[in-house]
Amino acid sequence: MSESVPLYHRVADQIQELILAGTLRAGDRVPSVRRLSRQQNISVSTVLEAYRRLEDSGVIEARPQSGFFVRRAPASVAEPESSRPPKRAVTVEVNALVDMVFSFARDPDVVAFGSACPSGELFALDRVRRVMMGQLKSEQGVLGRYGMPPGTEKLRRAVARRALEWGCRIDYRNLVTTTGCMEAINLCLRAVTRPGDLVALESPTYYGFLQILQSLGLRALEIPTHPRAGMSLEALELALAEHPVKAVIAMPNVSNPLGFSMSEAAKKRLVELLASRHVPLIEDHIYADLCFGSQPARAAKAFDRTGNVMLCGSFSKTVSPGLKAGWVEPARWTDRVRILKFVSSGGQNELAELTIAELLESGGYERSLRQLRRRFEAHVNAAREVIAETFPRGTRVTQPSGGYIIWIEMPQACSSVALFERVLQHGITIAPGPMFSASQRYANCLRVSLGQLWSERQELALRRVGAIACELGAGVATSRVSGEHGKNRRVLVNAGA
Repeated sequence: MSESVPLYHRVADQIQELILAGTLRAGDRVPSVRRLSRQQNISVSTVLEAYRRLEDSGVIEARPQSGFFVRRAPASVAEPESSRPPKRAVTVEVNALVDMVFSFARDPDVVAFGSACPSGELFALDRVRRVMMGQLKSEQGVLGRYGMPPGTEKLRRAVARRALEWGCRIDYRNLVTTTGCMEAINLCLRAVTRPGDLVALESPTYYGFLQILQSLGLRALEIPTHPRAGMSLEALELALAEHPVKAVIAMPNVSNPLGFSMSEAAKKRLVELLASRHVPLIEDHIYADLCFGSQPARAAKAFDRTGNVMLCGSFSKTVSPGLKAGWVEPARWTDRVRILKFVSSGGQNELAELTIAELLESGGYERSLRQLRRRFEAHVNAAREVIAETFPRGTRVTQPSGGYIIWIEMPQACSSVALFERVLQHGITIAPGPMFSASQRYANCLRVSLGQLWSERQELALRRVGAIACELGAGVATSRVSGEHGKNRRVLVNAGA
């Protein structure tokens, strides 16, 4: 191997070769850090870097007080096919169903698979509190003044520096801070549309987008979307030719609810297509830092050469859910968004913004992201195994590129709304598929959020959901038989049959 390749890369490759050859198998413990350091006559730090590289690639996993182990392969269960929404524009009405689901979101006695709010237990909230107290001491006037648009300069500079990881060169002076990502998207839509206008979006899409469209009197045009590749650009191009689309909302990285991340070529083509039609792209980047890949997810904004992409984000999924510090780079609509921000809320929480900025700039953010990604990926893999075992035969499940959300497509006979009503009786919530479509499609689909700590309670609750789904659809759950070495081995039904 070439000496120009970093040593820790070569060490990682050696371990991976042992795994591929079968010398190390799923569940086996790999050599301890100190042992491999002695064997290879290399530093402990080099071994740690090699193991971190293998962790980021999903090859091994760290277990507290036990060491590093070869990861087990994810459950083999088919993914859904590309969606086929209607080609006509529709008036949006989803609030009633969303309100019903979220009325139970904060009940501690409910296992809330229906809400995509991550558990506070996953975040270093003690550190957040210490940093906030430090900001109160160093910025003694912060509680006595309004936070005015465009927002705290310290946070805007921190976001602009972070954007370099996403391939974006952003002038901090063009950023506007917001109360979360939802407000950012709301402001963008208000800046580029009027009531009655048509907005194109992925299908299924995040129900929050539909709620915003409904509140602004906008119509939705759903675009076919593949659970791995994302929005069909061919279908979008046809829709642009046939309909007066005024804006497109998309989540190119770690989408909600499908979990896909578009390829860089597709992102570039999306940006160029919309720029050629002078149709603004509102890009939701909120889950992008939770991408399971070893490299940061490149934003579609990175390919913007005409100021046509409005990039929105927040740190509620990665730093602290309660601080609600968001931001938007409004491209050529900056002045309009600043005015709308001022007249809609008057400003923002400066203390929250200073706290987030300090957390981003003081180090440790990347390390905490790696921990979150590993934990969420473990949640996803564990849940997919449960679904493969317990849900009706023919069920399909997404394999998300990041985050903690999975989309489940059950056989046509299963109603996700009926399933919601039944599992609620057992103290469990899910998000029924019709929430994610302006045309009330996906009646046999549901979204499951895995943002809470995965525990026996969570597993048993998901098994209960699967059992009830089988009852509703008269389905047959997959069986379990004895496998190698006397252990139970799961036999997974071909979900595509």
